[in-house]
Amino acid sequence: MLTEQELSIDPVDAARLLLGSVIESTTPDGVVGVRVVEVEAYRGGDDPASHCYRGRTPRNDVMFGPAGHLYVYFVYGMHFCANVVCLTDGVPGAVLLRAGEVVAGEELARLRRPSARSTAELAKGPARLTSVLGLDRAHNGVDLTSPDSSVRLLAGDPVTEIRTGPRVGVAVAVDVPWRFWVDSPAVSTYRRGTRRTRVG
Repeated sequence: MLTEQELSIDPVDAARLLLGSVIESTTPDGVVGVRVVEVEAYRGGDDPASHCYRGRTPRNDVMFGPAGHLYVYFVYGMHFCANVVCLTDGVPGAVLLRAGEVVAGEELARLRRPSARSTAELAKGPARLTSVLGLDRAHNGVDLTSPDSSVRLLAGDPVTEIRTGPRVGVAVAVDVPWRFWVDSPAVSTYRRGTRRTRVG
């Protein structure tokens, strides 16, 4: 398993570390494991695209540490997204889990994502990834580094060829190349964010 110490690093470095790792979730329905193939890094006060850019709130509190915990938030009134918290306790930073390959519990994953047309589409995108893992707001703050946790982060085989580019769908810092991925059909489709302009 990855440890709190290993994840207490800059989000950009943590993003690279997480590629190839496996996030495994146990629910009453069974176990699903997903190999991470795409991530995005988010810092705190120096990253205007981050949920922590304007300071600590009840919503983003988990993002301030300690490292190795899960930050889950609701977006667009319909989807959950999951992040791995990094940096040191009190300093905000996290890595969004954007996409993965189902490596365990495929039958259960298909029950949770019946509209998926292929295995590669099961966890292709952050909302789909949380869906196949059965994650929701109740998992916010879960310790991914504990073997007794319902959601665990397992070290995977090291990856060598990592691609990088702008993050998806952000309205600010749209050109910051903090999206990282490996060659996989499960990598999500890139959608450039709309740059926010100031009027007046």
